[in-house]
Amino acid sequence: MLTFALAPSGSAAGASGSGIEALTSVPSANFWLADAQGDVWAFGSAASYGSAAGLPLNHPIVAITPTNDTKGYWLLASDGGIFSYGDATFYGSTGAIALNKPIVSMAATPDGKGYWLVASDGGIFNYGDASFYGSTGAITLNKPIVGMAPTPDGKGYWLVASDGGIFSYGDASFYGSTGAITLNKPIVGMAPAPDGKGYWLVATDGGIFNYGDAAFYGSAAGAASPDPAEKIVASHSGLGYWVEEQNGTAYPFGNASGAAPTEGLLFRPVTQGDKAVLFAFAQLGKPYIWGGNGPVGYDCSGLALASWESVGVGFARVANDQYHTAGTSVALTNLATGDLVFWGNSQTDWTSVYHTAIYVGGDQIVEATGDHVQLNSLDQWGLSDIMPNGRRP
Repeated sequence: MLTFALAPSGSAAGASGSGIEALTSVPSANFWLADAQGDVWAFGSAASYGSAAGLPLNHPIVAITPTNDTKGYWLLASDGGIFSYGDATFYGSTGAIALNKPIVSMAATPDGKGYWLVASDGGIFNYGDASFYGSTGAITLNKPIVGMAPTPDGKGYWLVASDGGIFSYGDASFYGSTGAITLNKPIVGMAPAPDGKGYWLVATDGGIFNYGDAAFYGSAAGAASPDPAEKIVASHSGLGYWVEEQNGTAYPFGNASGAAPTEGLLFRPVTQGDKAVLFAFAQLGKPYIWGGNGPVGYDCSGLALASWESVGVGFARVANDQYHTAGTSVALTNLATGDLVFWGNSQTDWTSVYHTAIYVGGDQIVEATGDHVQLNSLDQWGLSDIMPNGRRP
């Protein structure tokens, strides 16, 4: 696993996402990305169990939720339709119910034998051994519900709104909220402390807000990445956490170290780089063809160029010229989705570059190499030939 450390992460007290001068980015090596069409891409050692790609979906996919042992996952559509893969069991769905508001999130019970679905008005739908403890379905909310988290014993849950408002049910206690705070960016998720006596909220800019015994260890609000934060994942002890962006990149704080636990992330195209990567994903499995520019097959630089041309951006055709002239130079510590990364025989001579790939996030790439277009880790061939910077077209 390749780690580019910007600097030791700073420390700060309080519940805001500000005041961090330095940030350490650690790859989330094993993860799934899903998109609204039901495609699922597996990275690192996360196994591919299937996808809803090609199925006639009534509504878009809004979440991918791994099973507790990460040997399967559920795809959730905004109408509450459930698609289960691997060891994920189907317990029911709202696919045939006329909903007041769309489904936005789901959570599995601790034993994995049931799940809850939550709508943007806070309506709760429970299946399997997931019990109903209450909902905000009859309450006029200031902002929509964006997520939920069960308590460690599964006998309660919290709902979180985009303004950080918290609604607690069952044995879930209320410890505080950002409902009365003017936020820089909306809240997108929450995670309970392992003992259930506190929780963290995360905003799209990576800002962290902590309540109860959930301590503040730092935030990703200082990250330069254009991709939004999507999840916060607590370490086993609760003395740290990872902030995860939608592209699989994770930032560790406290005692969180190494790769984050295997997670499912919904990949929404936000930037031109995101869109270029989605084009590259659509070419997966196509043959490697020397000089190939598509659509039948590609070589490495041909895939890079075609992916960016799909969003109206052009640059040089050959890998070494791409390294020398495509877009602007970007440090390896600041790679964003869609950036180009390169390999060469001399790290000081651009003419020695022999290969290019497209950065996805979480230290993962999509590239034309071997005999086909494929997903790989950035450090698959070691570190010695990686060029000292990437390019952002």
